[in-house]
Amino acid sequence: MSMMQSINPATNELLAEFETWDDETVDYVITQAGYMFADWGKLTPIEDRCLLIKRAADTLRDDAEILAELITLEMGKTHREALAEIEKSAWLCEYYAENGPSHLADEMIETDASKSYVAYLPLGVILGVMPWNFPFWQVFRFAVPALLAGNTALLKHASNVPQCALAIEEVFRKSGFPDHTFSNLMIGSDKVEQVIRHKMVRGVALTGSENAGRKVAAIAGSELKKTVLELGGSDAFIVLEDANFREAVDAAVKGRFQNMGQSCIASKRFIVDQMQADKFIEMFKEAVESHFVAGNPMEKSTTLAPMARQDLLDELHDQVMRSVELGAKIVTGGYQLDREGCYYAPTILTDVTSNMPAFSEELFGPVAVVLKSSEPAHALGIANGVDFGLGGSIFTTDMATAETMARGMESGATFVNSISFSDPRMPFGGIKNSGYGRELSAQGIREFTNIKSIWMK
Repeated sequence: MSMMQSINPATNELLAEFETWDDETVDYVITQAGYMFADWGKLTPIEDRCLLIKRAADTLRDDAEILAELITLEMGKTHREALAEIEKSAWLCEYYAENGPSHLADEMIETDASKSYVAYLPLGVILGVMPWNFPFWQVFRFAVPALLAGNTALLKHASNVPQCALAIEEVFRKSGFPDHTFSNLMIGSDKVEQVIRHKMVRGVALTGSENAGRKVAAIAGSELKKTVLELGGSDAFIVLEDANFREAVDAAVKGRFQNMGQSCIASKRFIVDQMQADKFIEMFKEAVESHFVAGNPMEKSTTLAPMARQDLLDELHDQVMRSVELGAKIVTGGYQLDREGCYYAPTILTDVTSNMPAFSEELFGPVAVVLKSSEPAHALGIANGVDFGLGGSIFTTDMATAETMARGMESGATFVNSISFSDPRMPFGGIKNSGYGRELSAQGIREFTNIKSIWMK
């Protein structure tokens, strides 16, 4: 039996170890979730489900300090960012408690029938395969709409955040959810296929790497089970000649380096008008070098937190070095800090060309790439010239040009004069190698429903 380890990336200290489950235990928990679906999805009124979702928001806020500390200890983000993640998760609960019933309400359709309508009915047991970078938000983004729609939920969380996984299960328990409506599976990735193929499981939501998405989609496809995939990103951050550069630089620092750059929807490729590029690079470099102070992520003064694991840092540094060998230039950073923990210096690269890892691969950490464009159409071409399509940003004072470019950007979302972010009120997801399907809003809650036509005469 293998062990799951919880390690503090700021100190490399082993916090806890957990035994993974055997096949019999996994089968039992999945089966119980299947039995619970009959009560939860078919007999529990949606008003009662909304009440429990609202209670989950209260539980999150009541325990915010403890839960945020757990996030920081287990994956390294600053305590301030961890608190914001708990609050955003609570907001998500409130949003769906208030809006879920209208999103799931029957839609009357005029036809030749006496009565015809579309009903949104739950599917059954839904598996969430979730990442470590936002260990609460990502799970709640999957679980809350799935549960409110009447499904029961299973969580296979990232193996480096087992304490967060158990804490999330406890949040639902404390909020009054019946046993087996939401269940954490203490398993490694080697048992995911077994879970997907289980006869009780009806769908899979995955947030993670492109490679993990392909594997899960292949297994689920062979079983004809619904999937929603939110995968990697390499978001473009376009700065046109007429942009407010101070606002653009401030947004660039936040958009690239929040959560230590470990975000699929982080701004990653900064495409700047060539006449203003040197100015932008200098301002960006100055802002990065003056803003970040490494330290204990629990302390308020710390602005540079560790990355989540050493192997992730090593992989990022390898991408940077391979790009430098091919001609990229380091403006600032490009090294691991000489201190305990997984700290990587905030890095800016220029002179990046399409044959380099820094251009075509996702850089999942505090590394920004600055590219130059000759005109708006050229900038949009560079933005669309990668296999990813999650989000993107355009900074300009010309709203007509911005809207045309926003519609032309190959992404699931485009933000004008803002960094990319997720909002419960708007659908979230990508195209191309960034995945398919949507989370959040009305579109998200309907993904794991039977969109059923009923025709009566």
